[in-house]
Amino acid sequence: MSATNVTSSPAATSSPGHFILPDLVGHCSFPLVYHPDGDAVAAESVRWLDEGCPELSPKARAALYGLQAGELTAYCYPYCSTARLRVVSDFMNYLFHLDNISDGMMRKSTEELADVVMNALWFPDHYEPTRCPGKPQPAAEPSAGKMARDYWVRCIRDAGPGPQARFKETLELFFEAVHQQARDRDAGVIPDLESYINVRRDTSGCKPVFDLIEYAMGIDLPEDVVTHPVIMALNQGANDLVTWSNDIFSYNVEQARGDTHNMIPILMNLRGLDLQSAVDFVGDLCKQTIDAFIDNQRKIPSFGPELDRAVGMYVQGLQDWISGSLHWSFMTERYFGKGGAAVKKHRVVRLLPRKGADASIPTRATAISIAEPPHAPPRAAGHGSQSGVQKEGSLGLLVFLRTLASYVHGVAWFTLGTPIILYLLGRNYRGIFTH
Repeated sequence: MSATNVTSSPAATSSPGHFILPDLVGHCSFPLVYHPDGDAVAAESVRWLDEGCPELSPKARAALYGLQAGELTAYCYPYCSTARLRVVSDFMNYLFHLDNISDGMMRKSTEELADVVMNALWFPDHYEPTRCPGKPQPAAEPSAGKMARDYWVRCIRDAGPGPQARFKETLELFFEAVHQQARDRDAGVIPDLESYINVRRDTSGCKPVFDLIEYAMGIDLPEDVVTHPVIMALNQGANDLVTWSNDIFSYNVEQARGDTHNMIPILMNLRGLDLQSAVDFVGDLCKQTIDAFIDNQRKIPSFGPELDRAVGMYVQGLQDWISGSLHWSFMTERYFGKGGAAVKKHRVVRLLPRKGADASIPTRATAISIAEPPHAPPRAAGHGSQSGVQKEGSLGLLVFLRTLASYVHGVAWFTLGTPIILYLLGRNYRGIFTH
């Protein structure tokens, strides 16, 4: 990815206790449209997921209603029929449910979840446990599989073969990316920026919900249209905007729980940016993406009168996702609690305290191993904070820790350095250390 200049702003001088959001809503000129039956369908859809997941905790059940996934659907699919809006709304609620239960999962658990969900899409008529060596599926279908089968059976009654095939393919890509995220979590690794972007385009879930634009509008685009460079650029541009803006909006709650699958902590670690500079960097990327989307809209070629109408519907759906997701992010309680309206107006986000041992450093990611690209820019010095140690630790403890660190450092050099020196000498002076 080419380097992006970080624009200066008044936010750069803000205290570390908060950061200021870029004005993405103001930069986006796309109209915001809401489906006429959006509220009724949203209420039905959230009840569907609530009743279908008896294992939900009271806290998760309350969060389900504060999420307002059905309202997001009504903003992103405002022109479809009410019946199809309901199917898409059910999947939207379900997708957030998958995201919630996969967060924190280790690799093996995400694989089991993927097998259960994809089983329902490949065998929509009945539950058929697959018998893969080392990956047995339960005799009784879990609720995640039942819910997937329920919405999918209703979807394929009307969906064309193209959207069906693409939906299954991109949902599998979603799970593969979730596996990769879980592998990184298991290994304690923060990926480099390019690797993160590639994985994030799939963990966002945008690809399958963009496939549902075709279902919602009753169209089935030919493969040569879907794979046309301009259409692919529009699709990826909408995905990037939704995904990268979500990294900004969700950063606060994610940093509070130590989650590093977010572009902001990656930039802070790899490029040595402070929090506000990293937020500004991602905000600039989002604004450039909106501008590029508008430019690509002007480049759409003609595929013939009938296909042009279908293509127009699809691109309109991508545009509705851009505007709908930006405004919805301040309506849901998922990112800013009940203060979304105030945050949208003033754009100031107060940092939540970190959970666990790192509560004293809220604006930096946990110090874990980092997979950097070969030519990653050097990290800036001086961004670490010792305020927590100075406030909580005594001077004697600090002296002891420094002494201990020096001792460990010396032992490590002796233990690791001596064999290396002997090995190098052995290569240069063969016969001294060998018979």
